[in-house]
Amino acid sequence: MSRSLAAILGGAAGAVALVGIIIIIIWFCLSHNRSVPRTSETGSSDPSVQVGRPVEAELTVQEARRFEMEELSSATKNFSDKSLIGEGKFGEVYKGLLHDGMLVAIKKRPSAPSQEFIEEVRYLSSIQHRNLVTLLGYCQENDQQILVYEYIPNGSVSIHLYGAGQVSQEKLEFKHRLSIALGAAKGLAHLHSLSPRLVHKDFKTANVLVDENFIAKVADAGLRNFLGRVDIAGPSSQVAADEMFLAPEVREFRRFSEKSDGYSFGVFLLELLSGHEATELLSSDSNQNLVEWVQNFQDAGNISSIIDQRLGNSFTAEGMEEFIQLIIRCVDPSSERRPAMSYVVMELDRILEKEMSLTTIMGEGTPVVILGSQLFRSSK
Repeated sequence: MSRSLAAILGGAAGAVALVGIIIIIIWFCLSHNRSVPRTSETGSSDPSVQVGRPVEAELTVQEARRFEMEELSSATKNFSDKSLIGEGKFGEVYKGLLHDGMLVAIKKRPSAPSQEFIEEVRYLSSIQHRNLVTLLGYCQENDQQILVYEYIPNGSVSIHLYGAGQVSQEKLEFKHRLSIALGAAKGLAHLHSLSPRLVHKDFKTANVLVDENFIAKVADAGLRNFLGRVDIAGPSSQVAADEMFLAPEVREFRRFSEKSDGYSFGVFLLELLSGHEATELLSSDSNQNLVEWVQNFQDAGNISSIIDQRLGNSFTAEGMEEFIQLIIRCVDPSSERRPAMSYVVMELDRILEKEMSLTTIMGEGTPVVILGSQLFRSSK
C-alpha cells in the first residue's frame, strides 16, 4: 500500500512540474512578443513599415504604372490627329491601344517633370471604385506630363443628352437617368468618404462617363490638384458652361468643399432632367438660365416646361416630384442647406427603386404622369 501511495504521489508531482514548465514557456513567449514593437495594423514587426496612411500609400505605389513615352507614342500612332478625342483643362486627350490590347485614354500637356506630379498620381491611382474612372499611371519625358486612364467606351453623359451623335433614345428614359445619377453620386460620395476627404472640384456632366453597360463613372477626380490655382483656359463658351457648375462660394471665394461638389451635382441632375445645358435660357424672352429658374422655383404649374420632352410618359408624377425637390436642395445658394452626397445617394436609390417597381407593374409607356398644377400638389 505504501508503494502504491508513493507511486501516486510521484506521478502527481511530475504532472505539477510539467504544468509549471508549460506555464513558464508560455509566459516567456508572451513577454518576448511584447518586447518587439509592432508598427503596422497587421502586426508586422518590421520597423520599416509605418502605421496608418503611409502604409496604404506604400502598398499602392506599384499600382501607379510608369509608362514609357515610346509605348504611348505607339499606342496613339505618334499622337496623331486621328487618335485625338478631345481637349480638357489638363491638355489634349488621345485614345490609345497598349501592347497588351488594353484601350486607354491618354492626357498630355507640356510641362517640366516634377516629383509632386508623381506623388499626386500615386495617390489618385490608389483610389479604386466602380463609379470612378481609374487612373492607371503616368509618363514624364521630353518635357511632357502624361496621365493614362482606363478608356470608357460610351463617352460622357453630355453627349447622350445634348451632344452631337446622340445614342438611341431608349437610353434617355427616366429610369436610365436615375441609374446614371445614382452611379455618379456613389462615385462622389466615395471621394468624400476618404481620409482625408477628396473634393472633386470640377464635377460636371461632361465628367460623368458611361461604359458599355451604361454604368456611370466619374472622371477627372482631383485633376485640379495638377493644375494649381490657375486652370488651363479653354474656349470662352466652355468656360462659361463650366462656371455654371461652380457653387456661389467657389465663384466668389474659390472655396471648394464637399458641399460645393454637391452643388455641381445638382446642376448635373438639372441637365439630366431637362436634356439641355444649364447655361441655356428658359425661353427667348427670359433672362434666367435653368439653374436660376430652379433656385427661384415658385410656380408648380410651369414645372413641365423644363422636363425633357424625350422622356415622354416613362416616369411617375411622384418620382419626378421627388427628383426635382432633390435638385432644388442641391443647388441651394446656401452650402449649409445642401445635403451631403451620402444622403443624395440614399434618396436617388429610393426614388429609382420605387420608380422601377411602379413602372414595371404598370408597364412601359403607361400614361401615369401628372404634370402641371397637380405636380407638387403637396407643396401648394
